[in-house]
Amino acid sequence: MKLRKVTAASAVVLALALSATACGSNDKKDGGASGGGKKIAIGIKFDQPGLGQKTPQGYSGFDVDVAKYVAKKLGYNEDQIEWKESKSADRETMLQRGDVEFIAATYSITPEREKKVDFAGPYLLAHQDVLLRADETSIKSPSDLNNKKLCSVTGSTSAQNVHDKLAPKANLQQYPTYSACLSGLQNKAIDALTTDDSILAGYASQAQFKGKFKLGGFKMTNENYGIGVKKGSDLKAKINKALEEMVADGSWQKAVAANFGPAGYKNEPAPKIGDVKS
Repeated sequence: MKLRKVTAASAVVLALALSATACGSNDKKDGGASGGGKKIAIGIKFDQPGLGQKTPQGYSGFDVDVAKYVAKKLGYNEDQIEWKESKSADRETMLQRGDVEFIAATYSITPEREKKVDFAGPYLLAHQDVLLRADETSIKSPSDLNNKKLCSVTGSTSAQNVHDKLAPKANLQQYPTYSACLSGLQNKAIDALTTDDSILAGYASQAQFKGKFKLGGFKMTNENYGIGVKKGSDLKAKINKALEEMVADGSWQKAVAANFGPAGYKNEPAPKIGDVKS
């Protein structure tokens, strides 16, 4: 009889312990977009040096710096951020499902995308450009790419755009990664690499490529980078305010210089919020 009482008491204690554990687990839930919560999920690129890159030391790049600043203004410290990889093809779906609160990942604002998600910003005006060897003197304009080997990554439309609109005789080369294109550029297997100038500057700024490449400065398109949020989210207005403050206090220019400066990237001035240049 005494043994049964002890066993019953132990069961009550165990039940209380399990209940307390469950409550503690709930306390760790995401606090939402208003700040003050335990975590906020933010989408970035993991494989773009100078913009969004995952390294053994953590996360770095201009988009990462912008995201950290915005998160801080929303009430989150850096250690409360949960970084999630946002590949180009997955961005709209991630926002629609609520996988992330916002995405800062070289996310160009386009009418087609605006049908699915909302954008704060733009926070950077980039342009399609070419990356050349530092000693290259024969390519001074897009038309000089005719009869040259022009590289971009497999599946990209950047090289095709140049071929179709500006240099119809360019010899298109498709490599699996930008790093492979850079190696080809360095060993003269190709003559030029094309994509957004911000992306090119990020890759060229890597220590192993210091002084080896230069941007053409051709500004062949306008790419307005925005911060994507779920359609109808009140985060858009809050992020716009944070971006305005980032520009006003000098943090924006500091982030540009730190992430793109080594490649000699001549950035556009910070764009005005809501001013999307076509």
